[in-house]
Amino acid sequence: MMQSSLEAVKAQAKALRQALKAEGTTVSHAQSLELVARQHGARDWNTLHARLTRRNAPPDLALRVKVTGHYLGQAYSGEIVALAGPATHRHVEIALDRPIDTVRFDSFSNWRHRIRGTIGEDGRSSRKTSDGTPHLTVYRAPS
Repeated sequence: MMQSSLEAVKAQAKALRQALKAEGTTVSHAQSLELVARQHGARDWNTLHARLTRRNAPPDLALRVKVTGHYLGQAYSGEIVALAGPATHRHVEIALDRPIDTVRFDSFSNWRHRIRGTIGEDGRSSRKTSDGTPHLTVYRAPS
């Protein structure tokens, strides 16, 4: 199975549901989650959810640890260069391997080489974008 986050597979289920609806087939949200789970080699949605939650469990963060995740909807990889606070409210700064553009408009860009945020024990920021996605997710990079 390819590396996927819980947010990514939920987005896949939503896209699948919309695509099927456009073709005249209506499925429930739960049915689309079950279909996506099978696409990822899981028996059902609960199995896939448990697998992703366990793999994406709160990372053991430390300086110089390689991490991946999403920042304002953009995938990134990088290294932790600053870390402060308790696990429940941790401030993190990440030097990116490659700059990311955090603006989704064709006529404007905002390239970031470093990102900062505050994350909880689950590796996600409590602040969210207008579509409900966390501003920042942080996962320990696969070794």
